[in-house]
Amino acid sequence: MKEIKIGILQQHNTADAKDNMMRLAEGITDLAHRGAELIVLQELHNSLYFCQVEDVDNFDLAEPIPGPSTGFYGELAKQLNVVIVTSLFEKRAPGLYHNTAVVIERDGTIAGKYRKMHIPDDPAYYEKFYFTPGDLGFHPIDTSVGRLGVLVCWDQWYPEAARLMALQGAELLIYPTAIGYADNDTPEEQQRQREAWTTVQRGHAVANGIPVVTVNRVGFEPDPSGQTGGIQFWGSSFVAGPQGELHYRASDNEEESIIVNIDLDHSEQVRRWWPFLRDRRIDEYDGITKRLLIN
Repeated sequence: MKEIKIGILQQHNTADAKDNMMRLAEGITDLAHRGAELIVLQELHNSLYFCQVEDVDNFDLAEPIPGPSTGFYGELAKQLNVVIVTSLFEKRAPGLYHNTAVVIERDGTIAGKYRKMHIPDDPAYYEKFYFTPGDLGFHPIDTSVGRLGVLVCWDQWYPEAARLMALQGAELLIYPTAIGYADNDTPEEQQRQREAWTTVQRGHAVANGIPVVTVNRVGFEPDPSGQTGGIQFWGSSFVAGPQGELHYRASDNEEESIIVNIDLDHSEQVRRWWPFLRDRRIDEYDGITKRLLIN
């Protein structure tokens, strides 16, 4: 049995980046002392979710990779002997920025990074203003705890991204996330959206026969422009197994720090029972690379 202890930190954020990072450091330290080997953080965890507005001053939040944050979390990883999945606002060059997940190895070095490929552009989620679509492709990152298929938030709705990670040997799918309720939706619609979000990712676990780890932020963040009612992030971070079974799902309104044990070897047994990769009709899938197959 290849068991891995996965720690997740579901946290609310404030406008004080230093405070956010200090609380994350405390949470990471606590999880490590409780036995976590892999710790996953939420999307853009150092700051508020600034994409609610289009404001050029927010580009000041970006930093190079390697940079101050990779140094900060790298030192924690080294001290605590854990692998950490971070999510940073990357400044690649003046005028060129990415939403980038960086995986930190146990020795504090950068194991690899992934630049968010699917970039949303919706009310309160104006990410196309800030982020250039990723250009590193869909490639897992090898670490001492396994081969990690790291994707980011909006990527979680796309089965193609999960499949490409799985076809390259990813043992886990990991999604740092920032998603929440719009206040103009009815409570019923809000819950339909949250359940759809959970369901589609559990479907990726089933279709690929590997676990999924998703860590979302929680709490209310106002819209600085006042044009919307802000975002109530719905938390609900979860870990699902290779048959879509929920090992744990967090609260939709409280911070949480939990550890979930996953047997990575179980994925092979599930794939023997359900050999989806064997039965794929790869000779008939050319159309998947087209935008649409009807006029």
